[in-house]
Amino acid sequence: MCGGSLGAGRCPRLRCLGDTRIACPVPRRTRGDGSVSTAHVAHESDRESYFERTGEHRYKPTAHAGGAWSADEMHFSPLAGLVVHALDGHLAGRPGGAALARISYDILGRIALDECEVTVETVRPGRTIELLEATVVIGGRPVVRARAWLLASQDTSAVADSPYEPLPGPEELDPWRMAEAWNGGYIASIDVRRTPAVRKGRSSAWISSRVDLVAGEPSSALASYIALVDTANGIAVQQDPAEWMFPNLDLTIHLHRQPHGPWTGLDTTATFGPTGQGLTSTVLHDLTGPVGHATQILTVRPQAGA
Repeated sequence: MCGGSLGAGRCPRLRCLGDTRIACPVPRRTRGDGSVSTAHVAHESDRESYFERTGEHRYKPTAHAGGAWSADEMHFSPLAGLVVHALDGHLAGRPGGAALARISYDILGRIALDECEVTVETVRPGRTIELLEATVVIGGRPVVRARAWLLASQDTSAVADSPYEPLPGPEELDPWRMAEAWNGGYIASIDVRRTPAVRKGRSSAWISSRVDLVAGEPSSALASYIALVDTANGIAVQQDPAEWMFPNLDLTIHLHRQPHGPWTGLDTTATFGPTGQGLTSTVLHDLTGPVGHATQILTVRPQAGA
């Protein structure tokens, strides 16, 4: 993880996005065909990761990125973090202190557990407001489009306030074996501390992971935090996922403050409507309090044969 001062020897392309430091990617060996060798990564670190870089904009998911609904699909949560990692790379080297205030992801179709390409372009440049767009392509087909609004940072600490109370800390909660309710490599990779459910569709939890986002590369605190947010749709379920499917078609995150790790706090409410639509709404927290909101629209349908 990249946080705090890196000292005099820091990378000259280091910049800050709000209060989050962004470092340039670790140099890679390039083959004659332009692809990137990752054979030496194991010598750099023995840590596990959700993705391995295979090219300038290409990444291969590991088993830790496996999805909850299907074994041959990718869980969206680490992919959402990878998109922020790509945004960080796009912004690397620029002066200024812009902060990500909103990022919205549209999931265009099935996300196979396969190599992906993530490209970023500036849609609306500006010194105080900037709009970026990222596209994730798998097998030659766009599967995710994301748009991120960056806002210039300034000191508003004199008026900073939120009506939402902080969550009980993760040290106050018992671990929850989420893998007993959900399948997939991603779910198996995370540490979950959840409050006892008081009713269906309502719960709060803390999520952390010891798995790196990209092998051998530092990730910003923001990318690592967002890589856990999509888990919200699985912590406050309305119905047993063995009987009902309710995958999300999008994820929209609004931030009024830049989050700090290593825990992502989710205070989540899940609602099912009467005609096949649902909504998961979450107040996002870090250890010092609320940082923003996340919403996910759901397609609700019975499992085949249930």
